[in-house]
Amino acid sequence: MKLFSPRSPDVSHAGWYQRLFAALMARGSIVSEPLVAEHKHALLGELRGSVLEIGPGTGVNLAYYQRDVQWLGIEPNPHMHRYVEQAAAELGRAIELRRGTAEQLPVANESIDAVVSTLVLCSVPDPAATLREIKRVLKPGGRFVFVEHVAAPRGTLLRRIQRWVGPLWRVLGDGCHPDRETWAVIEGAGFARVQLEHFQLPSGIVGPHIAGTAVK
Repeated sequence: MKLFSPRSPDVSHAGWYQRLFAALMARGSIVSEPLVAEHKHALLGELRGSVLEIGPGTGVNLAYYQRDVQWLGIEPNPHMHRYVEQAAAELGRAIELRRGTAEQLPVANESIDAVVSTLVLCSVPDPAATLREIKRVLKPGGRFVFVEHVAAPRGTLLRRIQRWVGPLWRVLGDGCHPDRETWAVIEGAGFARVQLEHFQLPSGIVGPHIAGTAVK
């Protein structure tokens, strides 16, 4: 059993920005990860079977899963892959890593027990299409688990600031939308049951967060 995908992705055509963003994410997670660790322990630590993580980034979530989880990651930025592989090797964990997008997952219908998204739905071009894909690949009764930063309440100063800085933030943050009402998209995606909580982190304009589970 291999510790990572046997075929490394071709990074020759990836832009310099993707390489820089991957490096910044690797450094930034050292600061940000402790802020969400409690929620991730509670949500990811109980997952079993086959787990698909969309946009795993640098692989920070690998440490939260049980050892017997069969982990598959779909990551569009090829420069992230070496960080994921390094994290897996350090944990001695077997993983499979593929390049792809959340809107077109290279995964069979109803083949996954749980799908995980952490700080991903803020930046996907089409959140509704992403959630349709998540439902497609989940087995009946499968769970979608998420931890995402979201828009501040409407009418607040923070919400206005999120809107003002949004265009620049999207350029600097690889498409990240600081004012996306992600909870509404999840609740309207047609899951059988959705449980989520709103909470606040000391993270400036991306402080408002949600965490929870949606059942197919």
